[in-house]
Amino acid sequence: MERTAEFSVNAGGQRATVALTGDWTANALADAPARLAAALRADSQATIDIRGVHRFDTAGAYAVVRAVGYDYDLKQVQARPESARLLELVGAAYKVQPILAPPPRGFHELTVRIGKGVMNVGYEGLDTMAFLGHLLVVVARSFVYLFTQPRRIRWAAIFSLAERAGLDAIPIVAVTSFFIGAVVGLLGANMLRQFGAEVFAVELIGVAVLREFNIIITAILLAGRSASSFAAELGSMKMNQEVDAMQVMGVDPFEALVLPRFVALLFTIPLLTFVATLAGLLGGLVVVWSVLNIGPAFFLQRIVDDVGPTHFFIGMVKAPVMAMVIAGIGCRQGLEVGGDVESLGRRVTAAVVHAIFAIIMIDALFALLFMKLNI
Repeated sequence: MERTAEFSVNAGGQRATVALTGDWTANALADAPARLAAALRADSQATIDIRGVHRFDTAGAYAVVRAVGYDYDLKQVQARPESARLLELVGAAYKVQPILAPPPRGFHELTVRIGKGVMNVGYEGLDTMAFLGHLLVVVARSFVYLFTQPRRIRWAAIFSLAERAGLDAIPIVAVTSFFIGAVVGLLGANMLRQFGAEVFAVELIGVAVLREFNIIITAILLAGRSASSFAAELGSMKMNQEVDAMQVMGVDPFEALVLPRFVALLFTIPLLTFVATLAGLLGGLVVVWSVLNIGPAFFLQRIVDDVGPTHFFIGMVKAPVMAMVIAGIGCRQGLEVGGDVESLGRRVTAAVVHAIFAIIMIDALFALLFMKLNI
């Protein structure tokens, strides 16, 4: 049976003696350490006698060492050999002070930040490759299910996400593309008028809208709208451990969460790109009609004859690639969310920034490719 830790102060003789009794263990200490510290503060020259202690562990030794403080000589403690060794061990650990390294400054701090950035880029690359590999496996498996077990594909989730991430974005995409086409037409008309070639503003509008601005505007808007939404939704599920629960139940999160978003954007971004093309051309038409007095029939005829379908197909070819990049980045950042809200905010921001950066970079690569192919 455990005995409560106690002590008594004997003030007789030249130096007071504090005799400890009972069990000085973790379960029996109670408030004895605080009372012992108060007694030793009242008489700092007192001798401690722990030979009467029945059981003594590291918690009791720490209580004694902490009560006597740093400047107390443990040689003044009367103890059995095994208790003295325990006190010496705990006292040595208690006196060790943590060494605080000074924070790097100046050039050293710059090199540290660059090194951490390089390491983070490497880790992000490995995580991205793992995500891409898992996604490709799920896509291949779903392609097989399409012909063998079509009921296993989550059609309801795909159509719901296609409506929310794609069709609901038609107004903002159309309005933005309309004004972009109008701005291109206005700038082209003002600049080409100096050379008496303002009629070529029609070709400028056609090439700019059909080849670049339709897909760029659509992809950037969906990067801010859908990539952030995907990251926030999956991040919230990750924080609430819903993704872990799905894995425990044997449901692949990639098949249930990532693939529907991937397929939804893959179908909706080409549609939105086509809508952006029509809206951009309409904006340019309104400008050249009002500024240059070029009618709709003449405008459309020059688009068909001088611009042609090649630029339109170049813009549409980019759409599936942009869809895969936006959906992949948004879902990956969402699945990387930790257990706190700060991590969710960082990942949602990273999803938007990474998606926009990837869109610009991929568009530049397409431009180089088509230039090499002389298209």
